[in-house]
Amino acid sequence: MRSGYTLPVFACASAVAALHWLRHHQPVNIVSVDLIEPVETAEIPIEQVAGLSENMALAITRSDPGDNLDLTKNTPIWALVEWHQGEGETVIIKGGEGIGKQLNADGKAAIYGYAQKLLQENLSRLLAPEEKITVTIILPAGRSLAARTSNSAFGVVEGLSLLGTTGISQPLSSPEQLTAFLADLRQKASQFDSLVFCIGENGLDLARQIGINPEQLVKTANWIGPMLVEADNLGVKEILLFGYHGKLMKLAGGIFHTHHHLADGRREILSTYCSLAGLSQPDIQTIFASPTAEAALTHLRHLDATTGSGWVNQVYSAIAAAIDSRSQEYIRSHSSRDTSATTCGSVLFDRDRKIIVKSKTACMLSGKLC
Repeated sequence: MRSGYTLPVFACASAVAALHWLRHHQPVNIVSVDLIEPVETAEIPIEQVAGLSENMALAITRSDPGDNLDLTKNTPIWALVEWHQGEGETVIIKGGEGIGKQLNADGKAAIYGYAQKLLQENLSRLLAPEEKITVTIILPAGRSLAARTSNSAFGVVEGLSLLGTTGISQPLSSPEQLTAFLADLRQKASQFDSLVFCIGENGLDLARQIGINPEQLVKTANWIGPMLVEADNLGVKEILLFGYHGKLMKLAGGIFHTHHHLADGRREILSTYCSLAGLSQPDIQTIFASPTAEAALTHLRHLDATTGSGWVNQVYSAIAAAIDSRSQEYIRSHSSRDTSATTCGSVLFDRDRKIIVKSKTACMLSGKLC
């Protein structure tokens, strides 16, 4: 399966092409982008370039994430670049139409660290010392595409994020991706007998913030099942599963490859545990009909605030305990060892990266890891 590039790479390529027009008043068909991470250069085709004035130009690329289950495939990415004078940064980066806004950061454009660094470094080296530019990234289809994502669950609205830590977009179902994760796991298992599994970047960031040793963090993406089994085969004694509740709760239903194209079941799992906890039938129906796991959690929190019933703790503690037990069952069923010795604990957080619950085992493990 073919890998491609992440959205920040195409945004950067568009900006480089627009800057080229400002300087030379000529279009360019392809530009080189230093990916920074990994250390390599990408050659990105430019679809269109137009000068809008002597001081402003627009360039367009088209997303190519490779053979990835990515809804941004083939979407256009525009960059509007203009000279600016006076004080301020050499390269000012703004989010235009289709770039999401962060609700928990006063509406700041959802252009995150890697994208910022990519744009700053590639563009700064093309500028003379006295030159300054403003770059506005536009995703014409971003607002409509965002409606098909879970961005709003993480507090990003009205568009897509320029998110990621690398320029390479690996297919989520690619065996090469799993191979890379397993290699990282083997290296860390040779150093530590306690590890923290994080499904994605939000988990990795939050784990670092609360003081977990970054060397003990292992990214799993959606491959939680095979990563758990390999950890047990390598003799890892303790695994802390650290993830967004809308993803991690799938394990409580026995789903160990968590990509939504393969299986979902979140509303069924959450509704089941609400029923077991004793919620009323109307509230269970509301949970089941919630469009996202975050919306269901919001309803539970509203019930807690109005009745003082403690439903969030009851429901999520039961889910966390089920994640622990089903993870260990999965390991026992698939491990090549006669007797599994791996203990699993789980920590679930919400869209604001606030921890909802730690399982009993997680409380013990996190005390040793932090």
